[in-house]
Amino acid sequence: MPVNSAENVSVSDSFFEVEALMEKMRQLQECRDEEEASQEEMASRFEIEKRESMFVFSSDDEEVTPARAVSRHFEDTSYGYKDFSRHGMHVPTFRVQDYCWEDHGYSLVNRLYPDVGQLIDEKFHIAYNLTYNTMAMHKDVDTSMLRRAIWNYIHCMFGIRYDDYDYGEINQLLDRSFKVYIKTVVCTPEKVTKRMYDSFWRQFKHSEKVHVNLLLIEARMQAELLYALRAITRYMT
Repeated sequence: MPVNSAENVSVSDSFFEVEALMEKMRQLQECRDEEEASQEEMASRFEIEKRESMFVFSSDDEEVTPARAVSRHFEDTSYGYKDFSRHGMHVPTFRVQDYCWEDHGYSLVNRLYPDVGQLIDEKFHIAYNLTYNTMAMHKDVDTSMLRRAIWNYIHCMFGIRYDDYDYGEINQLLDRSFKVYIKTVVCTPEKVTKRMYDSFWRQFKHSEKVHVNLLLIEARMQAELLYALRAITRYMT
C-alpha cells in the first residue's frame, strides 16, 4: 500500500505539473496580447537568463555514473564542453538581427556547398515545427510558444539573442529539472541518464520527449553554424 500510495502521489503531482504549464502558457499569451515589454526590458531579461544558464549544472547534480568511453574518438583527450560565458567575463551578445540563418547563413552554405543549405534548412524547419499538437493528455494544443522557448533558451546559453523575444517567458515555461536535462543533452550528451530523462515532463508521452530531443540537437547545431558562418563571412569580406 505505501508503494501504491507513493506512486499515486507522483502521478497526481505530474498531472498538476501539466495543468500548471498549460495555465502559464495561457497567461503568457494573454500578457502578449495586452502589453509588450520595452526593448531595454527584454535586453535585461536576456542578460539575466544568459547568466543564470551558467549556473545550471548538468551531471554534477546526479549520482556518479560509469564513465562512457567516448574519449577514444578524440585525438585531443582534453576535449570537452566549456561554458560559453565564464563567471565574471563579459561576452559580446550575438544578435540574430545582425546575422541569422535565414538571411545570411543559408545563402553562404549554398554558395560554398550547393544544395546543402536547402537540406540543412529543411532539417531545422522539420525539427522546429514537429508537433502532434498535444501536451500529455491534452489534444489540439498550440505548442509553438513552448517550442520557441526551448529553442531560444539553447541559443541563449550560447549568447545568441533574438530582439523580438521576451526571455522572461523561459523561466515561466521551463523548470529547473528540464533546464538541467537541456544543458546535459546539448553540452555533455554522454552524461545523460534515464533518471534525468524521467524527471522532466513526467506525464508526457515518449514520442513527445523524442520531439524535444530533436529540437535540442538541431538548435545547438544552428547555434554552432551561426558562429562558424559569421566568422567565414567576416573573413571573406
